[in-house]
Amino acid sequence: MAEKGQSRASRRKQKKKKRPIWKKILLTIVLIGVLCVVAGGSVFAYYAATAPKLDQEKLADPASNIIYDMNGDEFAELGSENRRKVTYDDLPQQLVDAVTATEDSRFFEHNGIDIIRTGGALISNFKNGFGAEGGSTIDQQVIKRSFLSPEKTVKRKMQEWWLAFQLDRQYSKEEILEMYLNKVFYGQYAYGVATAADTYFGKEDLNDLTLPEAALLAGLPQRPTAYNPFENPDLAQERMNTVLDLMVQHEKITQAEADEAKKTKVEDLLTEKKPQSNKYGAFLDEVQKELSERFEDTDLNLDGMKVYTTLDPDAQETVENALSEDGGIPWVDNLQAGITLLDTKSSAIRAIGGNRNNELGGYNYAIQGQGNQPGSSMKPILDYAPAFENGIYTSTYEQINDEPLTIGNWTPGNYDDRFHGWMSARTALAKSYNIPAIKTFQAVGAENAEKFANGLGLEFEDGIQTGDSIGGGSNFHSIDMAGAYAAFGNEGVYTQPYSITKIEFSDGSELDMKPESEAAMKDSTAYMVTDMMRSVMTEGTGTMANVPGLDIAGKTGTTNKKGQNGSPDSWMNGLTTNYTLAVWTGTPDDTIIPGGKAGTDVAKLLFKQIMTEVHQGKDTESFKKPSSVVEAKVEKGSRPAASPSAGTPSSEILTELFLKGQLPGATSERYEEEEESIDPVTGLSASYDESSNSINVSWDYDGDASFSVKADPSGSTTTSDTSAVIGNVEAGQTYNISVTASVDGETSEAKTTSVKIPGEDENAEEEENPDENAEDEQNQNEEEQQNEDEQNQDQNEDQNQDQNADENSDQNNGNSGNENNADNNGSETGNGNGNSNGNGNGNGNSGQNEDSGNPETETDTNQNGSGDDSVQDPNTEPNSDNADNQQ
Repeated sequence: MAEKGQSRASRRKQKKKKRPIWKKILLTIVLIGVLCVVAGGSVFAYYAATAPKLDQEKLADPASNIIYDMNGDEFAELGSENRRKVTYDDLPQQLVDAVTATEDSRFFEHNGIDIIRTGGALISNFKNGFGAEGGSTIDQQVIKRSFLSPEKTVKRKMQEWWLAFQLDRQYSKEEILEMYLNKVFYGQYAYGVATAADTYFGKEDLNDLTLPEAALLAGLPQRPTAYNPFENPDLAQERMNTVLDLMVQHEKITQAEADEAKKTKVEDLLTEKKPQSNKYGAFLDEVQKELSERFEDTDLNLDGMKVYTTLDPDAQETVENALSEDGGIPWVDNLQAGITLLDTKSSAIRAIGGNRNNELGGYNYAIQGQGNQPGSSMKPILDYAPAFENGIYTSTYEQINDEPLTIGNWTPGNYDDRFHGWMSARTALAKSYNIPAIKTFQAVGAENAEKFANGLGLEFEDGIQTGDSIGGGSNFHSIDMAGAYAAFGNEGVYTQPYSITKIEFSDGSELDMKPESEAAMKDSTAYMVTDMMRSVMTEGTGTMANVPGLDIAGKTGTTNKKGQNGSPDSWMNGLTTNYTLAVWTGTPDDTIIPGGKAGTDVAKLLFKQIMTEVHQGKDTESFKKPSSVVEAKVEKGSRPAASPSAGTPSSEILTELFLKGQLPGATSERYEEEEESIDPVTGLSASYDESSNSINVSWDYDGDASFSVKADPSGSTTTSDTSAVIGNVEAGQTYNISVTASVDGETSEAKTTSVKIPGEDENAEEEENPDENAEDEQNQNEEEQQNEDEQNQDQNEDQNQDQNADENSDQNNGNSGNENNADNNGSETGNGNGNSNGNGNGNGNSGQNEDSGNPETETDTNQNGSGDDSVQDPNTEPNSDNADNQQ
């Protein structure tokens, strides 16, 4: 029996071992499922119990959204004054059909939650992560707009389901749809469908809406900023057509009716744009934009939000005053502006100027639309900063040869239609010469340049090209350029500009909206480029915008169009340790700025006025040099960089920045032989004495010496005195006089002058002006001063940087070989064709030259010309209209 019993036990064990594995798996799944149901039910029960209660007042009378400035003071209340309520009986069936077909096709059938739609959303979320798809019904949208935050969390979604179910139990479908259409935000500061119909179409009675109008209104709530027909009519047209297709799909209209409605252009539906009543509208546009980007279906679309912003009301008033007719700026006709002011350290937006005269609800040039080409204001970002960042340049003294350059079919030039030989990177940026910038870009490489710019928040939709190196390709807004420039003043750390610090929702929850900061460049790169931009403001193209007493850095930029005189865009971007300011000016229709130079100077005047006022009463620190950068003396013109010798004149010594460990390795020998050289005479002068018919020559000299006086064509004489007389001179003859000093057999360099002897038959007026060339020279000088006086002086300084500079200038002068080149127009702009007056003469009288008689005459980018993508080498030529002679 024992054996038998043991045998049975063994057999039972064997039977247990043979139980199919699938049964165990099934049992495990069932148990897990039961546990999940129990756990899920418990979690759902907890979230439902802690959900806010349905509040009749919040459902019927939506709460306004309060906007606060940086000090915590309220400056705007949105929603109450821009909302006109309607009842269900006011809604035409066509509008009801359009809304339900678009937002909730089974609205009149479900109990607040569309199981089919929710199931599809759950599958999508399982595949793509929670929050990938919402599946919200109209009931749910009413709930989240009235009581919940827009954050996509499990808790919020479960509470949304529970409250939507409760809403559907307590209210009729007609009442719920009425709530929805009175709450929803339609863009353009229009809350509720009735207000939207009046805002966009000028219709107060909803029964007057046409099918295309009803379809457009039904499509706006999903993305009211993006689909705003005033700003983006093409996107609005696409959205309207999508709604019409959905109405056909759900059998609300026929295909024929949809096709007929699609023939209507959105622009033809719109009424005149109405101003909104809130002040600081340009800043509020950015607030709305950030909400839209953070929550795709939100905008200012929730009830009862408290939005805390970065707005500095004093700075905003300063910007708006500068944009007004009474602000002291000499505006020209048809000129518009877009302005962004940031805190340099945090990139918090302190003020935005959206348009001239601060039209509320008007087009916001600082943030809206496709933007504008930045011209030479892109050079620090795409050229010089990446060169330092990648170790291609190690000093602000880096030598670059400004010489004729051809890239494929593109022959870029400088704004003054000349070439200037060897110069430092500092000088090249300060004077905004294009050839050195393009050469630097080529050394960096397009890929590295684009990667660097991406780190500063700048994206190039069509890819980067050589023309972008001088700002002649992609478009940007002032908010983009301000964000990029701010990083240079923040030790290379970039933060995306932002207007919202936090949001408090009606359920009591808070959301931090401040973006994360990231290192975009080394602190050495940031400081060296900033220091070069200091030179732009003190001795380059930005002197008109400079603010005395402030340590300020900046860069100008203009653009132009091939075959046209003038510029369609003018930029002035810059920074201190307190503020970063980007100013764009141009025309609404991208035509040439009127008024020539007077028009293009407005950007600089705006910059100077705003920066002056916002810094009043504030301590502004200087930019601090990091330990990774050292200063060193360099002998001007040395190549490679060499330290000055004991004999180097002080006028030939520069102070430049070097990366630590990259100081000049040699001492210049250029002036060693001159250390013991004989000093030349000083104060040389010569004048004609009519009574004795002779020339009296005199000079000064410190020490004993003998002097050789040569008077061509009279001959020469030697004297130990510091004066001489040249007698028996001939009428009408010009005498070229030179004097050298000799000591112990060593001879100094010669000093020269000349005297023109009057002719016998010259009249009294000519006798008063013994040099018959004086008037011609004076006229010539006046013309040069009017067009490029200080530019030429600076060019001479550039040429003196090297002992061969004069030779380079003769070889490379744009007047000798390129003055007829249509692509070498004298603009500082980033366009394919810049010229300073549109004809390649380099004379600054057209708006390309930013300051006649002043070193800030630059023209950057040509908006046509060599910048056509269709030319043979689209990867090297400018991407659009602006790119040859940027300033």
